[in-house]
Amino acid sequence: MNSLSLFELNSLVKRSISQSLSDEYWVQAELSDVRTNAGGHCFLEFVQKDPRGNTLVAKARGTIWANVYRLLAPYFEESTGQPFVSGIKVLVKVTVEFHELYGYSLTVYDIDPTYTLGDMAQRRREILKQLEEDGVLTLNKELEMAVLPQRIAVISSPTAAGYGDFSHQLATNPRGYYFYTELFPAIMQGNQVEESILAALDKIMQREKEFDVVVIIRGGGATSDLSGFDTYLLAAACAQFPLPIITGIGHERDDTVLDAISHTRVKTPTAAAEYLINKVDEAAKYLDMLAAQLRESVMARLENEENRLLLLKNRIPSLVIRKLTEAKYELKVAEKGLTQTVSSLLMKRKHQLELLKQRISTASPDELLKRGYSITLKDGKIVTDSAQVEAGDVLVTRLAKGEVKSKAF
Repeated sequence: MNSLSLFELNSLVKRSISQSLSDEYWVQAELSDVRTNAGGHCFLEFVQKDPRGNTLVAKARGTIWANVYRLLAPYFEESTGQPFVSGIKVLVKVTVEFHELYGYSLTVYDIDPTYTLGDMAQRRREILKQLEEDGVLTLNKELEMAVLPQRIAVISSPTAAGYGDFSHQLATNPRGYYFYTELFPAIMQGNQVEESILAALDKIMQREKEFDVVVIIRGGGATSDLSGFDTYLLAAACAQFPLPIITGIGHERDDTVLDAISHTRVKTPTAAAEYLINKVDEAAKYLDMLAAQLRESVMARLENEENRLLLLKNRIPSLVIRKLTEAKYELKVAEKGLTQTVSSLLMKRKHQLELLKQRISTASPDELLKRGYSITLKDGKIVTDSAQVEAGDVLVTRLAKGEVKSKAF
């Protein structure tokens, strides 16, 4: 029986693959275990997952030699804004290799960034759709920006050039507006972006009343490595944050998910500072306009009042004459009425006095005596009862004319 050594079998496989798979092939796959060595060669794995269960259905080792990798990686990152790292989907041009010792592998010669861009855009669309279904997609955009957004919580790397540009722009604004900024440090690239920014947001939330706005800025470096801003958890947290969020992460080509849900998206940290300066400037101009309107209103009111006072001043003489004439007439009417009233009252009182005089005259003792009545006196006192008189008493009887003395028996 004929037999082959393992090396002979692998050599046969190598020749067979070389003969039957001699062309270059465009292959869709996901990157895994990407690493480079000191010589600049990139070694990685290509994997394919079952979309239903996320389990691996295919895997192959890959190699990108240094002369290709030093051109391919910058081109890919510049085109996609995404580093060449594990977890992204790519479309690469490969040849199929088989080595007697190392086995089956794929050698990469080219890459199509548009495929990765499409996959990244698809992931963004899926995240945005999920946020919309959750009812939080536009919550931060619906917040009202403070009229004077001067208390600013900044999330950035403290060493980022963009943070320095932002702070300098605010501090040197031409109209000298005051801004209070406080940095909440965060890692703005790499695998810790999501976790770091979420931690900074938690700290700001604890002091929510102390700030008007949150600014998330990144700049001063390459435009790659933005995948950390395209996560559902970070987007959901920012969408539901109670303060307006401004993003300026230095990526002009297209929006990240974080850009899409933030209150305001600007291109750069400097643009974020300009936005805040303009908001305060708008408020200042509005106040200037109100002050001008107030001055105009006051001047117009003073002018109207001055004209009114002048008119009243001119009317005073005629008004005084008219009032004096009216008062004189009223006094004459009152005088006439008073004279008539006093005269009538005097006549009434005179009549009442005459009646009283007549009644008094009729009731006087002299008038009674004239009518035949008499008055009996004892010791100068009027006798009204016979019991007052005793035998022998001298009585004086007064008549209308004269007196009569008698003695009682």
